[in-house]
Amino acid sequence: MVITENSTQTLNRFILLGLADMQLLQALCALIFIIIYVLTLSGNSLLIMVVSINSQLQTPMYFFLINLSIIDIGFSSSIVPKLVIITLAQDKSVSPLECAVQIFFSLGFGGTECIILAMMAYDRFIAICKPLHYSRIMNKGVCIYMAAGSWIFAFISSAVHVVFTFQLPFCKSHEVDHFFCEIPPLLRLSCQDPWMNEVALYISAGIIAMCSFMLTLISYIHIISTILSIRSTDGRRKAFSTCTSHLTVISIYYSTILFMYLRPHSTYYSKMDKTISIIYTVVTPMLNPIIYSMRNKDVKIAVKKKLVI
Repeated sequence: MVITENSTQTLNRFILLGLADMQLLQALCALIFIIIYVLTLSGNSLLIMVVSINSQLQTPMYFFLINLSIIDIGFSSSIVPKLVIITLAQDKSVSPLECAVQIFFSLGFGGTECIILAMMAYDRFIAICKPLHYSRIMNKGVCIYMAAGSWIFAFISSAVHVVFTFQLPFCKSHEVDHFFCEIPPLLRLSCQDPWMNEVALYISAGIIAMCSFMLTLISYIHIISTILSIRSTDGRRKAFSTCTSHLTVISIYYSTILFMYLRPHSTYYSKMDKTISIIYTVVTPMLNPIIYSMRNKDVKIAVKKKLVI
């Protein structure tokens, strides 16, 4: 059998199978993703702008919200544009370098979001449980160090996983049954046992996702205990209202992330995994500014003022 130049190039590239086979469904999916992406960019950019120019919103909570919006823009941008191209184009192949870059940024942004969500829970814990010490504990310098540490640690972890993953020989197949490059689907293509990669994923997920989740859980145990001790019904309602948005987002985000990364790669269900991946890579970045901020009275007032001006 003679291998042509084109076939050699194909063997050196991964083929993303995408979401749908029918052209009509592909066009519909692409349109939906474009709309979601535009809403994601618009909502998060508006939040960043409003918080940045409004002096009343210069607090630790909104500082972390800005970080979260930057993460959502980056996370969505690392996935959706390429997803739309892959969905519409006849050539659905990507080079190993493109795949590695996509994994690096998506995994880095995802890890940073886990830690930032934990930082936000800790911020609410200090605000509700230790209000007299809030300004001392959550000062500007501490917030900057916490945010910077989250970014640095998550992207170093991401770089390590990318290096480990692309040292594997991919000889079973070059067809990735997914709509973007992600580590679990790639591990199934390796003709070498990827147990070391799985162990590294479990360790990373344990350090980043589980530790962040436990910090969030412990913070909310103390928060709920403090709220229940408040005698005034209005006081309890007001205190809890500052946490409901955060609880909603972490419930969606952590449940999908833990399902994808804390289970054996043998327990794989293609359609279910794709659906779950869409939730945390495409839908959640669009919902975050709505859930977190558009229900927030201070942000809504600030947005109205800027729109009127």
